[in-house]
Amino acid sequence: MDLNLKGKAAIVAASSQGLGFAIAERLIREGANVVISGRDESKLKQKAEILNGIGNGQAIYQKTDIKKSDDIKQLITFTKETFGRIDMLVNNAGGPPAGSFEELSDEEWQASFELNLLSYIRLIREALPYLKQRGGKIVNIASSSIKEPIPGLILSNTFRTGIIGLSKTLASELAPYNVLINTIAPGRIATDRVKHLDHINAAKQGLEIEEIEAQAKSAIPLKRYGTPEEFANVAAFLLSDANTYMTGSAFLVDGGMVKSI
Repeated sequence: MDLNLKGKAAIVAASSQGLGFAIAERLIREGANVVISGRDESKLKQKAEILNGIGNGQAIYQKTDIKKSDDIKQLITFTKETFGRIDMLVNNAGGPPAGSFEELSDEEWQASFELNLLSYIRLIREALPYLKQRGGKIVNIASSSIKEPIPGLILSNTFRTGIIGLSKTLASELAPYNVLINTIAPGRIATDRVKHLDHINAAKQGLEIEEIEAQAKSAIPLKRYGTPEEFANVAAFLLSDANTYMTGSAFLVDGGMVKSI
């Protein structure tokens, strides 16, 4: 299927690794031009070189702390000045720390709000004038916790759900401009974040990491963790011209793990 992304411009937040990088790579393979971003400039430079080695689209990078409003404004301006347009925005952020309600401080709640919800709001606000020019696509990365809260991850359970409320509301407000917005919720995808959480669970339960992974896989109908590439395929479709009538929706990429309807 031709996704008709050649020559279009995308911003992918938090994309020096994991799901963000996988989406950037998929878009590059489709011929899109992509700005990757993150806080580690040396890693961004390395990953941009990898993406440019693919040869279909152009990758550039901008060091960005998405908790800082000025950094977000600079990211949007840099993209527009470089590519002359913004067609796609992928909102992404590292996961908040694990912990129960009674363990978490006000400072941790505030930091998670700024990282996992306010950053999305700011990115959309700054990119919107350019997305509205031709009709654009926004994809918000959340978590399977939007459908089923995950024990020990109350910060994620709270703010990821907020992304859904934001997306559903904006779907109506942005429809007159042909700007479509959707959310993708990963389940257990083989990333450093999931590995980190598995190590936390192993330590709490006094088990080996292999046992924790086996338990998790047994609860997934497909009996395995997903790959970042599988997740990126869904994102690329939602960002592409193949998607013309899907907005305000949330899609689980979880191998059937979440049982709720």
